[in-house]
Amino acid sequence: MCCHGCEAVARAIIAGRLESFYDHRTAPARTAEELVPVALRRMELYDQARLQQSFVQVDADMMRQASLILEGITCAACVWLNEHQVGRLPGVLEFHVNYATHRARVRWDETRIHLSDILKAIAAIGYVAHPFDPGRQEALQKRERSRALRRLAVAGLGAMQVMMIAVALYAGDYSGMDLDMRSFMRWVSLVITVPVLAYSGQVFFRSAWRDLRRGRLGMDVPVSLALAGAFFASAWSTLTGTGQVYFDSVTMFVFFLLASRFIEMGARHRAGQAAEELVRLLPATATRLTEDGEQAVAVAELLPGDRVRVRPGETVPADGVVLEGASSLDESLLTGESLPRARTLGDTLVGGTLNVESPLVMRIEKVGEDTVVSAIVRLLDRAQTEKPAVALLADRVGGWFVAGLLVLAVGVAWYWWRHDPTHAFAITLSVLVVTCPCALSLATPAAVTVATGALTRVGLLTTRGHALETLAAATRLVFDKTGTLTRGELRLADVHTEGGLARARAIAVAAALERSSEHPVAQVLAAADPDGLQAADVLSRPGHGVEGRVEGRLYRVGSPHFVAALSGVEVPQGAAGSTSTRVALGDEGGVLAWFLLRDELRPDAFATISALHRLGLETELLSGDAPGPVRAAAEALGVAEYRSGMSPEAKLERVRELQSRGAVVAMVGDGVNDAPVLAAAQVSLAMGSGTQLAHASADMVLLSGRLGNLVTGIVQARRTVRVIRQNLAWALLYNVLAVPLAAAGWVAPWMAAIGMSLSSLVVVLNALRLKRIPQMSGA
Repeated sequence: MCCHGCEAVARAIIAGRLESFYDHRTAPARTAEELVPVALRRMELYDQARLQQSFVQVDADMMRQASLILEGITCAACVWLNEHQVGRLPGVLEFHVNYATHRARVRWDETRIHLSDILKAIAAIGYVAHPFDPGRQEALQKRERSRALRRLAVAGLGAMQVMMIAVALYAGDYSGMDLDMRSFMRWVSLVITVPVLAYSGQVFFRSAWRDLRRGRLGMDVPVSLALAGAFFASAWSTLTGTGQVYFDSVTMFVFFLLASRFIEMGARHRAGQAAEELVRLLPATATRLTEDGEQAVAVAELLPGDRVRVRPGETVPADGVVLEGASSLDESLLTGESLPRARTLGDTLVGGTLNVESPLVMRIEKVGEDTVVSAIVRLLDRAQTEKPAVALLADRVGGWFVAGLLVLAVGVAWYWWRHDPTHAFAITLSVLVVTCPCALSLATPAAVTVATGALTRVGLLTTRGHALETLAAATRLVFDKTGTLTRGELRLADVHTEGGLARARAIAVAAALERSSEHPVAQVLAAADPDGLQAADVLSRPGHGVEGRVEGRLYRVGSPHFVAALSGVEVPQGAAGSTSTRVALGDEGGVLAWFLLRDELRPDAFATISALHRLGLETELLSGDAPGPVRAAAEALGVAEYRSGMSPEAKLERVRELQSRGAVVAMVGDGVNDAPVLAAAQVSLAMGSGTQLAHASADMVLLSGRLGNLVTGIVQARRTVRVIRQNLAWALLYNVLAVPLAAAGWVAPWMAAIGMSLSSLVVVLNALRLKRIPQMSGA
């Protein structure tokens, strides 16, 4: 026996005198593994840690995230069904589907559920999911287009043939037709309609069946009812030789609905091109340098620490730093900047950028899901899958809308059955067809996907679904100064020492304390003496400064008040010029030195502030810097309200004060020490850089660092909200106008099919207008 369990079962069989059962066995019993489908067993491979390294990211909370491709998505109802079913699984923290790209973003707790369980749950409701792969995504889109074209071709050929026969039958109603010929034509129409309905129309029936199995009324439910009802009623009329036939309406409805979805599919593929272009930035191969010379390897095989040669005209394969050489790199597809940027020894290289001039040798530091390109794609996916408030409202209304439609159709059928039974079925069919809520479901996702993709191309990355809607409603923009309105490239202009302290000693102590900080001011001081003294017990106070011990002595470097608090000695006045940032160094005896740092305003800062004022927005400057530099920057830019010496806590209080007055605040900061206030604002925008982007918590990121893109973003956000409202208004207006006409019997079923399809196309084409970014002054 293989185990005690089998032995116990065998003894129970013998004790029950059932051993004769085995005399009649003709083949060995199937094992449990054989009963599990191969596809499900393959899903369990994705639980392996080694395999997950290539597509799964573990966040700070030890939760796992992955991007999946979903096969079988045909409409917005499929998206809702997947999100609803998978989102309820224990251990699934987030599950959002991007309707434009058919990509899903899932976040789960590995201690409660495995990825294979999620994939199996998706398979159980009729879809196929697997980890995202750019090549497979493109192949799936080609296969989707090919299938859609075949279905459309069958439906189109069938509709043309049936319509020609229908014209003859309508003519026979007026001029007379032999009954045998009429019956023959009806049978021919039936034969032609069967493949149209069985092959081309099967997508509607499958989708409706999935919805009904899950207790939901999706948009394909009324479509399927209309098609099935019209076909079987017509087949019965053909069989009995009585009544009307609607084969022309059935085939035309299938054709026009498939045509509108095919055009919508093309628009959806184009709308999702921004993310796909980012994914395709990375090359397939790279030149790795080894002890034996150059070696061509797949980019997927690169590891952190590898040395790689990037020749002119080649693409940087992963994130890293320059070890040898100097060149210019084209980063336009990542940041929207058209001019190449110089890169030399020690500079950071971002995977996906193009080497323009000279060969470089780089050291790989980040690969796979840790790269900047992967971070951008994840953030863009999150923005396109998260739904703004207006979309959530449309989703909630959608199911009730379909239910109301079915109730209305029943009411119309009852009325006409009592008053004119001969027209009851045709009118009810028209009502079902004309009010299909396809346009309502497409109104928001189409607009959001197109708008976010267009903004990404110009260097403004949208990372949250609500960002565009909230930014459009913003009334006040609050700016940080250093690294936001200024270049963030501070330089050490001068050093003043107190009490006879040597200038070199002051710089060495400050550099030792600031070496571990990422703040722009800290990096300037650390660079002044990169290999000097070492500090111990370093403690950083965001917005104030750094404290630590150098050679056993306690020092502080940072804001004057923070440094002076260590000794309790009053801060000396007049130690700095009015336009310089003043940083103090001190110990328990008092202030020892002053470091004067200067920064330049960004060249487009004034034009951006002026453009924002023209758009009717109020601006305000909040900075932790000294009064002199803050006042000089505000006056140069025309910002009327400004505050200096603001700690992160003070900035947070100011934002909340503005919000209590009814302002919709958009906060623009560098993301280094502005995390609390960025989180508190209704919408936040961070200046982009490689290290910050990977951990971005802002709602939008200015990848290029160009403030002018902020103006572009606001204008695009307002346009997006207008387009969404136009789409929703059109969808509702169409139904308000079409339902009474159809219920009154003035709309034939074939006319209803055309009207419903055109309403969906209007919504999609209106959303595609957002692909064009208007050129704004200051942008």
